[in-house]
Amino acid sequence: GIISYLLFEDNKIVIDEVDMPPKIINGRLPSNSVGKSLVSYVTGHAICEGYISSVNEVMDWNLLDNTLYEDQVLIDILNMTAGDQKYIGEAPGYNPRVDNMWKASGVNLNMTSLETIAKSNLQNTVKGTDIYNYSALTTHVLMNYVIHKAGKDWERLLHKVFNENAKVKNSVYFEKTREGKGHSIRYSFYADRYDYLRIAKSIMDDWNSDGCVSDYLHTIYNKRIDKNDNMNPYDLRDIATASQTYGGQFYFDFTGLRDGVFIGLSGFAGQNILIDTKKER
Repeated sequence: GIISYLLFEDNKIVIDEVDMPPKIINGRLPSNSVGKSLVSYVTGHAICEGYISSVNEVMDWNLLDNTLYEDQVLIDILNMTAGDQKYIGEAPGYNPRVDNMWKASGVNLNMTSLETIAKSNLQNTVKGTDIYNYSALTTHVLMNYVIHKAGKDWERLLHKVFNENAKVKNSVYFEKTREGKGHSIRYSFYADRYDYLRIAKSIMDDWNSDGCVSDYLHTIYNKRIDKNDNMNPYDLRDIATASQTYGGQFYFDFTGLRDGVFIGLSGFAGQNILIDTKKER
């Protein structure tokens, strides 16, 4: 069942239900793939701070040399159209799809540093056609590219996004990889339930503003793609399965929701954030 539910509208929390032990309620909860969208949000701020030119920037980074990601355009990484479907995604014998499995071996690459992956698994790989392929590795590439571009200002960038903009109350953080050599950070994010809400409100407020981050969010919405991976358009079990389009690591265009733009974030184990930008809830 649902163990935590927050509804924010009319500029206040109107529903706050929870059924978890106190040590969990008061602790940091892992985002799982909700963190993919937060990586995109950080990317938008990185563009606005001048570390990255735009979503059309060509990723010129020597770590990606001789891999399928070499010289790719950033928007294709954001939209999960990196052409990596031959190598990453559903591994033989896994059902449903597991987005972090290397197809040749079924090895989980989710916790391995990008440097190790780039110098081993990704060497001599070739980019395929630009089709939607939901992949944990694609976000891994995106996040560490932003870290590369921000350089020594990476912590400053995070502080601006989460402390200054979202005004989180407690500490929040992205998780480092635990295996392999090289400094690498993955998309799994940790925050308490109210700080997740503060971040979601920040995304909503940015969408409705006239600033640079608003331009970024509107750009990825305008460049969203059809997922073509949902055979049942009325599958409402999750934000991901209820959505018909994907843009910039966010879900859009949900079955039954037509009055305005809705932004969705989805993670493993039923973690969902849904933002109604028009009614501001």
